This record gives sequence, structure tokens and C-alpha cells, in this order.
Amino acid sequence: MWLCIAVSLFAQSAFAVVIHVSTDGSDLNDGDKVHPVATLERALEISRQHAGEKREIILGDGVYYLRHTLVLTPEDNGLVVRAENAGWAVVSGGQRLRLKWKRGARGVWSARVNQAIDIDQLFINGKRQRMARYPNASNDRGCDIFDVWRMRGKDGADDVEDALSPRRVATWKNPAGGYVHAMHRYMWGDMHWLITEKVGADSVTLVGGWQNNRPSPMHPRYRFVENIAEELDAPGEWFYDGRKHTLYYYPEEGTEMSDARVEAVRLKHLVELRGTEDKPVRGIDIRGLVFRHAARTFMDNKEPLLRSDWTVYRGGAVVYCGAEDCTMSDCEFDQVGGNTVFVGGYNRRVSFSGCYIHDSGASGIVFVGDTTAVRNPRYSHQDMTLTDTVIGPRSNDYPAQCSVYDCLITRTGRDEKQTSPIQISMSYGIHVDHCSIYEVPRAGINISEGTFGGHVIENCDVFDTVLETGDHGSFNSWGRDRYWESDVRRTSGFLLSHHDAERWDMMGPNVLHHNRMRCDHGWDIDLDDGSSNYIITDNLLLNGGLKLREGKNRIVTNNVIVNNSLHVHVWYAKSGDVFTRNIVCQPYQKIGVEELDRLGWQMDANFFACSENDMRQNEQKGCDTHSLCGNPLFVDPAQGDYRVQAASDALRLGFSNFRMDDFGVVSPRLKAMARVPEMPIYEYVAAATSEERPTYRWNDIVLDRVEGDALSAYGVDLSIVGLAVVSLGDDGIEEKCGLRKRDLIIAVNGTPLGRKIDVARLLRSKVESFTVLRNQAKIEIKQ
Repeated sequence: MWLCIAVSLFAQSAFAVVIHVSTDGSDLNDGDKVHPVATLERALEISRQHAGEKREIILGDGVYYLRHTLVLTPEDNGLVVRAENAGWAVVSGGQRLRLKWKRGARGVWSARVNQAIDIDQLFINGKRQRMARYPNASNDRGCDIFDVWRMRGKDGADDVEDALSPRRVATWKNPAGGYVHAMHRYMWGDMHWLITEKVGADSVTLVGGWQNNRPSPMHPRYRFVENIAEELDAPGEWFYDGRKHTLYYYPEEGTEMSDARVEAVRLKHLVELRGTEDKPVRGIDIRGLVFRHAARTFMDNKEPLLRSDWTVYRGGAVVYCGAEDCTMSDCEFDQVGGNTVFVGGYNRRVSFSGCYIHDSGASGIVFVGDTTAVRNPRYSHQDMTLTDTVIGPRSNDYPAQCSVYDCLITRTGRDEKQTSPIQISMSYGIHVDHCSIYEVPRAGINISEGTFGGHVIENCDVFDTVLETGDHGSFNSWGRDRYWESDVRRTSGFLLSHHDAERWDMMGPNVLHHNRMRCDHGWDIDLDDGSSNYIITDNLLLNGGLKLREGKNRIVTNNVIVNNSLHVHVWYAKSGDVFTRNIVCQPYQKIGVEELDRLGWQMDANFFACSENDMRQNEQKGCDTHSLCGNPLFVDPAQGDYRVQAASDALRLGFSNFRMDDFGVVSPRLKAMARVPEMPIYEYVAAATSEERPTYRWNDIVLDRVEGDALSAYGVDLSIVGLAVVSLGDDGIEEKCGLRKRDLIIAVNGTPLGRKIDVARLLRSKVESFTVLRNQAKIEIKQ
């Protein structure tokens, strides 16, 4: 009894000031439980009258529409903001519209909006609707890029008309204010344009396209338009005519317009925590809230993230800038329009746990430092100026020692495709643990460059990724740091004379430990351009394998790579890479790498679940002289248990079993919602299965046919076919007929190489010119 009384007294005295907020309250009240206030803004005013005391704001069930972005500053330090009942208090950046609807022609309803308002997104009964668009979207999961079902006829023609065809544009009376969304030509993300005016009868003027740091023309096939009045023709679509103050809507089946809850989005940011390194926002705790109705920001996405493929908008539904020791737990982010959470600039020990993030327009949780913290920052592949070789960051303006734990993040990137559920750039020591991430257009977790390393990704379940893009992985990284150049040979030579250059920007290695990853449209793990200083252990890779492009000091041990292998792309000399005690199911996939035994790598003591002939392909190149092959004796692969039995020869090589039942979220609430990946069909085949790529000769020059994922080594569209120059014939020759080793020929006599082109016949004809990719730049070579 005494214990119960003591606990009760402690609970009552834990906070000196408790302010209650209710949708039935009044801002004239004092905020106690009996007399709650009505708004968060008023609750914060009362809280600030008690600065220095322990304060708590409690939100009752209901929707709280913010008039302005709620900005928390150092005077709010130590504040707790929580829901009385987790998941039932909604913080909204929108407003409710009370409209009188009229039914019109073709199933379209209309209502006058009696106020000055811009509508970026419209919600009907809690569900985000689509702007009037073409091609129309499908609500079915698993459809094509931009949510469109597409089919090609026998002649290869698309069954969907081009969204910008002259015939289609001619039907638009006044498309100004519409948007064009298109994929990058190589499927490296997407770009967006605003239609400013119609020109003539069948064309438009556009502004935009800056949303990719490696820009290209818009994709000729994968694009759509929206916010066009004449395209309002499908259930769930809407159009707002601002000049007439009239909203038009085509209801989904079963929607009763007379009592539909209509909400329009207003704010880009709902909550900001803003401090500085000298005066940080500290100790603010946000719990159990639902965040909804944040505006899209794709036209504000302009800032290049150094030399990654990304640009970024420094904002989100919740923004942390200058925060220390702040926490967010058990919150839901529901269909926000831009980034979900943005942790930008100086931040220390900001943590997220138990959160459910779904259907966001852009990225999930984003950690991005300031470029002023980077020494010798570069922003393009063409920028090769190296002026600063001092180790480490220039300032503290970057997130460090932050964490994401037990979070379910799914279906991000609804509006922007160069996005990721977890994005890390110019940050240090980010810890991502026990997260479930799936159904996204690009990588599940992305690290944009080496600055500043020390990240740990562990116990995560990442799958159904790269669904709308290409040349990527469930985990993706780049390492285009200040020393890096796209010319691999030049950078390799530079690193031989500057032994620690790969550590100039990295204060510690990045660790990928005990994750389960599956990518059906790329690699399970993709360490791209220059990615260095990685420790990769105890991971279960279910489909796409592991790609290591050029880099240094990658230690890869004790992983299981199902139905795939290690992809070796254009490695540096004396790279210090280690690949040992892994189980792989195919021989290594090698592009642009010769004489593996001479380049200072350790690749041995691996177990090959394939034929001896397949394994010996590696041994002949000086690798895996102590490796073994055979049946690995997996315990139960159909159920995802890829531990090996006691009799497996893999154990003789030092492989150690690791847990197969501890990936992804752990809290019961999130585990009940989270999906798990489909297990691949695994069957041990003892016979040789690998096939050599077709080889051609022209003037004693040896050419290998390259297509599919192997083209990633050349930084080119994966849909083409190329011929890689692997030998110039005579030893010691650096150039012959204008060609160099590692060049990729993509056209002969102006004819692009394709899957239906008879390459041998083309080379037997009189060759007058080659179109070549060299160091990711296109050149013409006349003969």
C-alpha cells in the first residue's frame, strides 16, 4: 500500500507544469485537465511562462490544425509533448473545408471555396487523393513506374500515349500551373517541372528539372502530367480552379459527398526544433503523436548533396536543427507530402524509436550536414580541384551520434523517386537498428558519400526496393569524396601515393551487420563509386548479391549470398579489400577487373554452393585457393533459415551461423503490421551453371559483350548493350585505333548496339566510327 501511494505521488509530481489540450477546449482556459486549451500554440505560450520547470503538454484525442509551423526553441528545453492516447492525437498542417457540393457531368462534383487558398493536396475522409493527371494512376500495388500500368505491343510500342504529345497538349485550354514528372533517362531517380504557359496550339513552356545532381533529358516513356483540368476523368482525382475558387472532384466508389470530411494541406513544416551549437534545443521529447497534412516540396528540391546523385530540400514535416538529446517515440507519419523528418546541420544524439512512417512524398528520416563542414566540397563529377588534404570535418555543423531504432518505414517516395526511407549525408555515427523498410522506389537505406562515416546499420529487414528506378540496391552508397575521380586508373594511382586519402573524410568505418536484404531490381548491397572503409558481416542477402565497385578497405566476412555472388566492378590496385568466410551460390561476377591475384586483395576461404568448375574460375585468377564447394546444407531455406547444419563444410572454413529470426522491428505493435520478404526458391545444383559472356575480335582487339546490371560498372543506362575493350592485343600498348582498355563501345558507325543487333556482322563491315564511353563521358572515335 505504501509503495502504491509513493508511486502515485511521484507520478503527480514528475512534472511541475502539465498543460492539457483538447479539441473541445478553449484558449481562454488555463490548460488544466478540467479546463484544457484548444491549440498547441496556446499550450506552448503557457509552457514558456514556466521556463526552467519540468513541463508537459498532453494532447487529447482529435485533430489539431496548426495555424503556423510550431517552432520549439531553447526556451522550450526539457519539454515533453505527448498524446494522452498514443496514435489518437493528430497534428495537422492542413485545414478542414466545409463545402456545399453539387453533382455535375461525368461523375464530377464541384464546390465553391469561400476563401483565398492554394491547395497542394486534398484529403477525403483521411485519404490523400490525386491531382487530375495523365496517364491515370492505378491503385493496385505492384504496378509500373509512377503508379501506371503499361504494356508494349508486338511492335514494341507503348500502349500509353506520351503525356506531352502534341495531340494531348492541344486538348488543354490553360495548363499553366500543371506539373510534369519524369524519370531520369538512365532511371537514376526523377525530375519535376512546372508548366508556366501554353505556347501555340500544342506545346508548353516548362521550368524545373533541377532535382537530380546528374541531370539528363526527361525519360521519353516514363513521365506524367498533373493538375490539368482536362485530365479530370478518374475516381479519386481532383482539380482546383483558383481563379473561380471552385474545387472539382471525382469521388471514389462509395464516397458520400454530403458528409465527406474534406481537408486541404497548407504547411510544408509542421514542427521545427531550432537552436544552434552554442544554444541548442535540448531534451525535448515527442511521444505518440500522428503527423499529417504536410505539403509536397519537389519544386524546392534544389541543393546538390556534394557529388552524389542527389539534390535535397532542407525541410520535412518535422525539422531538427541545432538539437541535442531530443527524442521522438511511438509516432506515426501519415501521407506527408515531402520529407518526413529532416535532421539538418548541427545535431547531437537525436533519437527516433517505435515510429511508423508510411506513404510519404519524399524521404523518411534524413540526416544531412552542412556543406560548410566539408573540406574541399565538390558538387559535380567534372570538379577535380583538390586544395585541402587536412583530415576530418571543418566544423561541427553536421548530425552525429543519432539513432533510428525499431521503426517501420514503407511506401516513401510517392512523389519523388530519388529518395530513401533512411538518407545519410555529411553525418557521423548514425545508428540504424531493427528497422523494417520496404516497398520504395529507390534504396531502402542510402549513404551519399564518405563524410563522415562511423555509421552502423544492423538487424534491419530491407526488401522490395528499387521498384521504380534502376542501377541501385536495397542498401546503396557512394564514396565520391574529395580525392575521387571517375577515371579509376588515375584515382588508383593517386591512392598508391596518398595511402590514407580514403580516410580524409571518414572518421570511422561504416558497418553493415546482421541485416536481411532483398532487391529484385538491382543489388541487395550496392557499394558504388569510391565507397570505402566498410565492415560487412553476418548479412543474409536473398537475391541481388553484393556489388563492390572501386573503393578501399572493405572487409566482407561471414555473409550468406543466396542465388548470387560478389560483383567485382573496376577495383583499385592494392585496395586492401577482404572477402572471406562467406557462402555464395555463383562464381564472382567480374567487370573491368583483371589479374585479381596481383592487386592486393584477400579473397579466400569462401564456400561456393555451386559446381567445382564454377568455383575454379576464381581460383585460376589467384583467388580462393583454399575455398570449398558443394552443398552448404542449409537448415530450412524455404522458411528463410540459412544457417548451416553441423555437417556443412562451410563450418570448416570458419563460417559461423547467425540468427535468422531477429531482423526488423521488435515492438509488438509494429511487428503485427510489418511485412517480411518473400523467400527465394533455393535449390543446390552441382552441375556448372555459369556462362561466359560472348567475346568478339576486331583488329586483334578483344571485346566482351556487356548488358544488364553489369553496365553499372560504366555508369550508363542499363537497358543498352555495350562492348567492353578487354585487350588491345600486343602487351604494353596503351591505345590502339583510338581505343583504350576499359572503354565501352555503345555504337558502331552511329548504330547503337542493341539486343537484336548482329554485333559480329557489324564488326565485319567497314568500321568508320565508334561511340565510346570512357570514364562515364561519351566520345566519338573516327577510324
